[in-house]
Amino acid sequence: MNPPIRVLLVDDQDLFREGVRVMIDAHDGMQVVAAARDGVEAVELVDALSPDVVLMDIRMPELDGVEATRQIFLPERVRKRVDPVRVLVLTTFVLDDRAATAIRYGASGFVLKDTTPALLIDAIRTVHAGNAVLAPNDLSNLLDGQFQVREPVPDAFGDLTEKEREIFESVAGGASNAEIAARLFLGESTVKTHVGAILRKLALRDRVQIVVFAYEHGLV
Repeated sequence: MNPPIRVLLVDDQDLFREGVRVMIDAHDGMQVVAAARDGVEAVELVDALSPDVVLMDIRMPELDGVEATRQIFLPERVRKRVDPVRVLVLTTFVLDDRAATAIRYGASGFVLKDTTPALLIDAIRTVHAGNAVLAPNDLSNLLDGQFQVREPVPDAFGDLTEKEREIFESVAGGASNAEIAARLFLGESTVKTHVGAILRKLALRDRVQIVVFAYEHGLV
């Protein structure tokens, strides 16, 4: 039996925070290990507890969710972790510029604060698996305005094989492993292996960061 998904809940509204805690703890396979009222406390708890998933409110006093996300994914912090931490942003607006910035900093997507319990639970499981919680078109719309000046393509991109570049382009376009496998006549396990190689060569954490990388460097 797999261990439960350990969730850190971050929100400055006590009633909302406790309601989400009760909802998550009621589901088998996940538990809230701690709760924070602001971004400062959230960063401290991530360092102390290494949760699997952080539910991060965007607008909070002291330190907002965007800056807290940036600090959580600072390279010196990431290097100290044995297991990855995923951040799922909680926001009020569908196309929120702050949510887009948090995704650039390392968040795996966002959900609306008025979403249904079932969708929130599914979103937690999705980001824990290393996938994005955002439709490809929505992610494209969010990121497209974030990069007015494209960064030069790093030399590491040249280390990708021809097949890895094909798969990179497909992932950047929002395709799943199953869709890529069907398109390129490969097994899903082979696609997964190639995606792992791409992440390793480009020093990226997950598929969401492949999309961000592609937009940042003008590869889509």
